[in-house]
Amino acid sequence: MLNLYDSVGWQGYTSDVDKLCRGLLNSHLVITARDGSGTLLGLARTISDDEHICYVQDVVVDPMHHRQGVGRALVEHLMQRYSHCRFFLLSTDHASSPEGKRNHAFYRSLGFLSYEEKEMAGFGLPRTRPDLRDMAP
Repeated sequence: MLNLYDSVGWQGYTSDVDKLCRGLLNSHLVITARDGSGTLLGLARTISDDEHICYVQDVVVDPMHHRQGVGRALVEHLMQRYSHCRFFLLSTDHASSPEGKRNHAFYRSLGFLSYEEKEMAGFGLPRTRPDLRDMAP
């Protein structure tokens, strides 16, 4: 699993293995794609209440297996699994980045629309901010 995340350069995940493992453990669902020998080719995970919302947290596929239907199979499985949820959401890199351009084309091929096209807005806090969990209220 660490090698898979490392293969796509997600140092934000691989720099703290314990945190990565806790994130996977706390996911609603983790699914994997493997070859005939059991080698991990891809992984997808969700955060969900399994009623109203499903957020696809990660879709990661070893670059050696890109464009072979691995990512598509993972996402289509999740789309079916969570078809009863009103919101099925994910975030990806901005279209101006090389990864974003490729990711946007991939998700659009699966029927995804941008928030604006769905007449919605998405908001998030900056990635780097103080960890306030240990501060008194």
